[in-house]
Amino acid sequence: MLLPLLRSHPLLHHAARLSSPRTRLLLRRDALPLPLPPARSPHHSPIRMAASSGSNASSPAPSPPPAVVHKSKIQFCSACGSPTKLAVPDGDEKMRAICSSCGRVHYENPKMVVGCLVEHDNKVLLCRRKIEPAYGLWTLPAGYLEVGESAAEGASRETLEEACADVEIISPFAQLDIPLIGQSYIIFRARLKTPNFSPGPESLECALFALDDIPFDSLAFSSIIVTLRMYTEDVKAGSVKFHYCTINKRLGASPSDLRSFDIDNHIAV
Repeated sequence: MLLPLLRSHPLLHHAARLSSPRTRLLLRRDALPLPLPPARSPHHSPIRMAASSGSNASSPAPSPPPAVVHKSKIQFCSACGSPTKLAVPDGDEKMRAICSSCGRVHYENPKMVVGCLVEHDNKVLLCRRKIEPAYGLWTLPAGYLEVGESAAEGASRETLEEACADVEIISPFAQLDIPLIGQSYIIFRARLKTPNFSPGPESLECALFALDDIPFDSLAFSSIIVTLRMYTEDVKAGSVKFHYCTINKRLGASPSDLRSFDIDNHIAV
């Protein structure tokens, strides 16, 4: 059952300790780049992420990523239809969209993306996108969580929609926060209930890839690149863990730019 597994997961026992200022400082200082898969051929070259290592004492401390200043895109009030204006509400500290007529404050919150890392015969299931962004690139089956469903239910639904694959959730594998674009990913490990899959309406094709055959130079998003790199290293090390990290994307970078991000606060338990 998924619920007992989540309750007993070791990450939950570290939550209080991870929230302290000293622990957050240590996590940032000790963040290391993820190991790179070895290059197989000119068509499958390794992907590099610009993460700093804290092992070189002579190097200056890396600068923290710039603070994300979000500008609301809400132009009209959903309650009365009047135009909104950007201002800091009383008792708040951030710029919000405020109705110029009724005064309603409109808050924008990050979106949750859920998906499955489907394992079958020592391979993983990938879908090639039929829609923008990242048309024609490979990804894990994933999408936005719907109101009224759990993260695990949403991940299973997205896998059924994109790969016509009926799966059983095994365990959570990764949570990846991307503050710049207001997204948080939860990726679950899953297995096929039957060996059947086919492309859904949003996929050009679906295929199982051995770890050494994953097309790292043709993956769609930074979250998918990071997830598959962590998974590949875990399997090769003989121990699949639960991972958390923050993905820091560069302003103005394409979602599929393989060199547009670094990672921070990587925790593996």
